[in-house]
Amino acid sequence: MIQQTTGPGAVQEQHRDMPEMIDRFGRRITYVRISVTDRCDLRCVYCMNDDMQFVPRSQLLTLEEITRIGRAFVDLGVTKIRITGGEPLVRRDVLNVFEGLGNYPGLTDLAVTTNGTQLTRHAAALKTAGVTRVNISLDSLRPERFRAITRVGNLRQTLDGIDAARAAGFRRIKINSVILKHRNHDEVRDLVQFAIERSIDISFIEEMPLGIIGERDRAEAYYSSNAILTDLSPHFDLIPTTESSGGPSRYYRIPGSASRVGFISPHSHNFCDHCNRVRLTAEGRLLLCLGQEHSVDLRKVVRAHPDDDAPLYRAIIESLRIKPRGHEFDLAARPVIFRHMNVTGG
Repeated sequence: MIQQTTGPGAVQEQHRDMPEMIDRFGRRITYVRISVTDRCDLRCVYCMNDDMQFVPRSQLLTLEEITRIGRAFVDLGVTKIRITGGEPLVRRDVLNVFEGLGNYPGLTDLAVTTNGTQLTRHAAALKTAGVTRVNISLDSLRPERFRAITRVGNLRQTLDGIDAARAAGFRRIKINSVILKHRNHDEVRDLVQFAIERSIDISFIEEMPLGIIGERDRAEAYYSSNAILTDLSPHFDLIPTTESSGGPSRYYRIPGSASRVGFISPHSHNFCDHCNRVRLTAEGRLLLCLGQEHSVDLRKVVRAHPDDDAPLYRAIIESLRIKPRGHEFDLAARPVIFRHMNVTGG
């Protein structure tokens, strides 16, 4: 039975009495990715179109609503929350969300995915708020390429952000690199070496076919995790490991290094059978799958019941009935999913 709370986000006296978050395929949901904004100060070619139309600010969840929903997930058994965007750190006063979740009982891992541009300003405050892990997007170490992929980015700004994150002392820092054939696939060795020299992790990501991104052919630009492994093998001794950060990465260790090399492979190594994640968009849609449109409007629930979390708990639990078995990504087709990655949450 779901117990009524005395106020938004109130800690449940008996977590063991709460329903378990298990979907109809027997997968336990322990990880939620929460987008706080669809806006970003970069315009990466795989994430958004040249001429993006952003969600009106009036339609976004408030920071208080985001914190309330995040705490509800923890009450229901989620142990890891990742704050995403767009670029989450461009939202005004977003540190309030991190502070509201960072020390909440039951949450053991509070992470953020960022492009790094704002970390020189915010890294220390994020660490103080309770952030444990930071993922930083870095697709090229060449300034001209970095600008071409991000359309507007300054590589130095992101590199300074990585340095700021290292200085702040997070439990784990990871670079995320989306690899595109003939754009940056020849840099995978350099990117791994960059990570090793800084004792941080790196994950290579196969491009997700979300949204219309212009005239570029995604199938032509596709570069598989297997191809990256082949490229790296002559230079690094990659040892498979069963380690996990709670997400879909398959990790390899390099002897003598503290760094791990991960692969997120939605096409070549489908990870849906073990999915433990759901996503909350900035306007309050609970997405049950990255590559499907099954969703529940949690904004409507929290605004209809501002002082009672019981309906929110019920909506979250009942949403798992429509969580699909997995995505159906097809690089050769026009996207079935028309929302861009910045809207979905990175």
